Amino acid sequence: MRRTSQPLRPAPLLIACALGIERLALRSGARREVPGPPVTVVRTGMGPKAAEEAVTRVLAPGGPAEDACVIASGFCAGLAPGMHPGDLIVADETRGPRGSTACTGVELLAKALARAVPGRTVHTGPLTGADHVVRGHERAELRATGAIAVDMESAATLWSALRAGPRPVAAVRVVVDAPEHELVRIGTLRGGISAFRVLRSVLPAFFEWHRSLLLPRR
Repeated sequence: MRRTSQPLRPAPLLIACALGIERLALRSGARREVPGPPVTVVRTGMGPKAAEEAVTRVLAPGGPAEDACVIASGFCAGLAPGMHPGDLIVADETRGPRGSTACTGVELLAKALARAVPGRTVHTGPLTGADHVVRGHERAELRATGAIAVDMESAATLWSALRAGPRPVAAVRVVVDAPEHELVRIGTLRGGISAFRVLRSVLPAFFEWHRSLLLPRR
């Protein structure tokens, strides 16, 4: 009796963000792109606790995203002088209260983003976590640790993803607020609009990163 093999489906891709406006940018970008892997864009809500709970729930055993590769995405605050709204951050690690999480395929992802969003600067380095919006002297203190950007959800997202099981993880953020370009209200200032447009354009790079992993579904 001849045995036939079933083609393996690729592992799905889970993109986690905190805000509705981030989800809108990512989902509208997904609609414009050629078919990629099965993609879920989940809005976690703000803060590390909300991110941990949402990611744990989505990656629960038996769910459609159980074995997904995970990217934490959305906006962030840049810490380094000279950064501008619309710059891209590719974390080589995320840092939080539970320690650091190494990211997968950092160099490839950075190059893919440079191609997907030409003319935008891509920064690579540690992305640190906070439980509140960082302002003033706190920025300088975090910069002194070597971090290049800060947000409230990426560290919790990746930590929770790996706690649910081994998988590739990454964090890509768009700078919406920087030392010389402090944002008051997103969407009302030019910097916020610029960051939104950049976030809408990152999906081709995410798909290229995902394809490079060559991970079949278990």
